[in-house]
Amino acid sequence: MRFFASRFSQGTGLAAALLLSFALLVSSAIRGTYMAYPLLLSLGLFVAVLNQRGFRLRELAQMGLKGCRQALPAVNILLLIGSVIAIWMAAGTVPALVYYGTQLIQPRLFVLSAFVLTGAVSVLIGTSFGAAGTIGLALMVMARGSSINPNLVAGAIIAGAYVGDRCSPMSSSACLVASITRTSLHRNLKNIVVTSAWPMGLTLVVYLVLSLLNPAQLSDNPVIATLPQYFQLSPLALLPAIAILLLAMLRLEVKLAMLVSLGIGIAIAHGLQGYSLTQLVKFTLTGFTLDAATPLSDILLGGGLLAMGKAVIVVLISTAFAGIFAGTKAFASLEKGLGKIQRPDHLFAATTGVGTAAAIFGCTQTIAILLTQQIMQPHYQTRGSQDAIALDLENTVVVISPLIPWNIAGLIPATVLTVGPGFIPYAIYLYLTPLFIGLGYRFQQDQSKFF
Repeated sequence: MRFFASRFSQGTGLAAALLLSFALLVSSAIRGTYMAYPLLLSLGLFVAVLNQRGFRLRELAQMGLKGCRQALPAVNILLLIGSVIAIWMAAGTVPALVYYGTQLIQPRLFVLSAFVLTGAVSVLIGTSFGAAGTIGLALMVMARGSSINPNLVAGAIIAGAYVGDRCSPMSSSACLVASITRTSLHRNLKNIVVTSAWPMGLTLVVYLVLSLLNPAQLSDNPVIATLPQYFQLSPLALLPAIAILLLAMLRLEVKLAMLVSLGIGIAIAHGLQGYSLTQLVKFTLTGFTLDAATPLSDILLGGGLLAMGKAVIVVLISTAFAGIFAGTKAFASLEKGLGKIQRPDHLFAATTGVGTAAAIFGCTQTIAILLTQQIMQPHYQTRGSQDAIALDLENTVVVISPLIPWNIAGLIPATVLTVGPGFIPYAIYLYLTPLFIGLGYRFQQDQSKFF
């Protein structure tokens, strides 16, 4: 009896720590507090509970460090992404993408254009937040001058922003998934594009219909009109983005491709835009900002090692969590239940369920990815493959996280676009992807019965 009471007490302590951590993370997400603070508090809670369960502090520290080491390849990419975004801003690459992109918009196809343009920019710059905060914000400014529903436009923008988050060689989440599953980034991206064909096609059709039903009445946009006053919007400014695309198609290593793009961007920012090397070093460290008092100052800013360094800290703490959970087998009972899975469609469904719970309780896309991978990894080793788990993570937890109102994956873009959770029903691509992939698994399984 004492044994069962002890087991119940241990389980209760872990559940209490999980709920308290969840409350801390939700509160932090709502208030906009730096996520590393509640993560550290949560890590301390779990360490205390696990220490009471018999794990020594030194063992837990080693488990955490082992988890952190898995993220080191992704950390290098993250820091490079921060530098590239800042230099692309200074080189006029992002302003040029915004300027030329908005010239292509037809009022009757505004919602569809919002999805396609944001998706294209997110593929180029590899960050959902960056895409939402640049072309997305410009599109929202245009939408608010019209009678169109802002939640509809915001849903299309945020859905488009996560197109690149899944399939851009510069995406931090794609790099993280490749790193922790030890798979090829380029092979993962190819698999994602192939499996996303049906969800993408249907999404385009739905947004086309919504566009025709909700045409925008566009007027002159002062933000877009201001861009040529502060940047030389020559086609040369697009070279850093073109370089990334060409080198990605040639399957050059992502870090080398970004370094080449960074070098081209520095040359253009100095030669074409007139920034000094000292200013460019500052932008690389602290992020790009415009000195002039202009509406662009609140739109064209960001990047830099400092901002991305904060994201790196969140990633490292999250991977420490994952390492400790894996080493202590904290979710052994859940994993035991998952061990009964026999079919691929059931495995995908389980990954969807675990990923959704991780996105709800973890409040960050990074934690959700890491926890889901740690819990599901053993089952893919026996029934699937490393490529399969990498693909399923991209098709579930990566796109589900932005649909959780308090998860920062959706909260930050929504905050940037000044909308609430009302955008979620219109982020069609994000929930059609896991739905159609799951149906595809079931169809393949059903078809196999006839052969």
